[in-house]
Amino acid sequence: MTLQWTAVALFLYGEIVVSLILCIPFISAQRWRLVFNWRIWNWLSPYWNRCFFTMIMVLIVLFLGKQSPMPSVSIMRRIVTLLNQAAVTLESSDGLQAQIDNAVKAAKQYQEDNLKLKHALLEEENSTSSKNQQVRLEVEELAGQLKTADEAVHKSHAEVEAMKRQARGLAQEYDRLLTEHHQLQNLQSAEDKKDQ
Repeated sequence: MTLQWTAVALFLYGEIVVSLILCIPFISAQRWRLVFNWRIWNWLSPYWNRCFFTMIMVLIVLFLGKQSPMPSVSIMRRIVTLLNQAAVTLESSDGLQAQIDNAVKAAKQYQEDNLKLKHALLEEENSTSSKNQQVRLEVEELAGQLKTADEAVHKSHAEVEAMKRQARGLAQEYDRLLTEHHQLQNLQSAEDKKDQ
């Protein structure tokens, strides 16, 4: 029985080390996503799933006899999932930020063009009515384009805010899971001390 629990302890310590490595704050979620997208993981995926389910079954059998370290396996899988979700969210927010920047530049350009046309209209007010009519049409067209650009900017800002809220939600879920993991570790340590 001691050999079994030693193996379980080694497994748990290994999981703790892997979980701590995944939680290192100066390695971004995007870098972890690049690591998770390596081809070797696709090749190992069928074997990993079999190994994972075998470990779960062994831990269930040990759980029936005594206490189980099973919750830590769910936690590690959730950490990897959250890291991937955080990377996707960051990439999406970067793309939206680029769209917002382009929309803002276009809006500024439209405003500058609009001001230029207004000045030109004031200078040429003494010219013929046909020229005035043509300039007015251009001003109206640019005003419509400016309105469209302003709407696009507002929509982009709303999308960025939604992505930021989603990223905050993911960060809170990650922190909650990390706290839960620490509590489980403390509980396991306390139970191990009781068993001794």
